[in-house]
Amino acid sequence: MLNPIVMRIEQVLVTMMTASIPNTPELDTLFNLLRGADDPHDRAGAEQRIWEIWSGHEDADAARAMRSAITAFETGDSTAADLELNMMVNRWPNWAEAWNKRATLRFVEQRDSDSLDDIGHTLELEPRHFGALSGFGQICLRARDISSALLAFEQAVVVNPNLDSVRQAAVVLRRQDPRTIH
Repeated sequence: MLNPIVMRIEQVLVTMMTASIPNTPELDTLFNLLRGADDPHDRAGAEQRIWEIWSGHEDADAARAMRSAITAFETGDSTAADLELNMMVNRWPNWAEAWNKRATLRFVEQRDSDSLDDIGHTLELEPRHFGALSGFGQICLRARDISSALLAFEQAVVVNPNLDSVRQAAVVLRRQDPRTIH
């Protein structure tokens, strides 16, 4: 029987390759700028604005909850962050960034199986989420699945070519893992 982490990695790979990009005109414009602008300041501004959109919410309670979760995470109060993020994914299940933040917390806590579940939800809602793709690659590395890590990193760089450290990681992995059918 397959290891639960391996099974979840396979599930996230399927989601990564099949999820539909949502109809979000402002994000579409920003992603085009992120990939196509010649000026690095324009690309950096587009990336910052993408994060602002992802982290924002039209519901003021959601925005407050996100700020509270981020503060708890940054101050090392993982229990409070976990409680806040659990509430957020239950109350606003269509908010990709709530899932992504909880995935990040779970990654830091080395709860990779749970983190992979949350990454899967994030990518179902926003397949261009380069943060989730990069985190997925990190978990694949920790699981010693070089092929999947490489796929995740390469996809993250396709979405956001400005991820220099992710690009470098992909170069290193490409040397270790010759192309095979996955």
